[in-house]
Amino acid sequence: MILQRSNRPPDVDMLQYGLGGASGVLVGFTLGLVGGGGSILAVPLMVYLVGVKNPHVAIGTSALAVAVNAATGLLNHARAGSVKWRCGFMYAVAGMIGALFGSSAGKAFNGQKLLFLFAIVMLVVGVLMLRGRKNAGIEGAACNRENAPKVLGFGFGTGIFSGFFGIGGGFLIVPGLVASTSMPILNAVGTSLVAVTAFGLTTALNYALSGLVDWNLAVVFIIGGILGGFFGHKVAQHLAGKAGRLTSVFAMLIFVVAGYMLFRTVSSFS
Repeated sequence: MILQRSNRPPDVDMLQYGLGGASGVLVGFTLGLVGGGGSILAVPLMVYLVGVKNPHVAIGTSALAVAVNAATGLLNHARAGSVKWRCGFMYAVAGMIGALFGSSAGKAFNGQKLLFLFAIVMLVVGVLMLRGRKNAGIEGAACNRENAPKVLGFGFGTGIFSGFFGIGGGFLIVPGLVASTSMPILNAVGTSLVAVTAFGLTTALNYALSGLVDWNLAVVFIIGGILGGFFGHKVAQHLAGKAGRLTSVFAMLIFVVAGYMLFRTVSSFS
């Protein structure tokens, strides 16, 4: 009997496609809810839940999916009028430049040590977010000549971290926007998606040129992400009216992901 060769990628079967769709729902919901965090969740889900064996394929595929899902979430926030476009583009451009420097430095570090340091940074950011959770921000805050250097500086710094650790950077963009502009958290969430989209597309393009994107899995992930993003945006609007609730959810997400990363990385050292 002659066995016919499957056209499916060797790392992916139908169960993995289903898990990929479910992971997309979770990542899309996260992006819609808190803006950042999607790319942090996507790679671990691709590797540990979906079962993509090649980490580079997981990174390239998730980067493409997160970028498209972030763009979808961005449209939802734009319709609601919660996006500060000038701030978003300023932050994204400065961050992309910073990522070039960060990625060059990150190549000199061991991958597991990078993840360990990344988790520590996440814990610090989570604590800072909780300390400032009662800060409602200033309605109508925008980017101007006075705060432009601060916005560009935070964007550049976020890009360095993103490039250095090789994992998104969305979870840093929201607090960075709040700190540099004093905008309300909901505006920071919507505006952050401009930078998340730009970072994700840049990363995905680099990986795609090396053949490290699973296009079929990316499509399934994106479809799930669009669905999750819709509900995430609705929940974000509901929580934004309650003092500090959205910020607390964002910080709790950071702590959960950081704890899991610490567990995985410390285990790998032993």
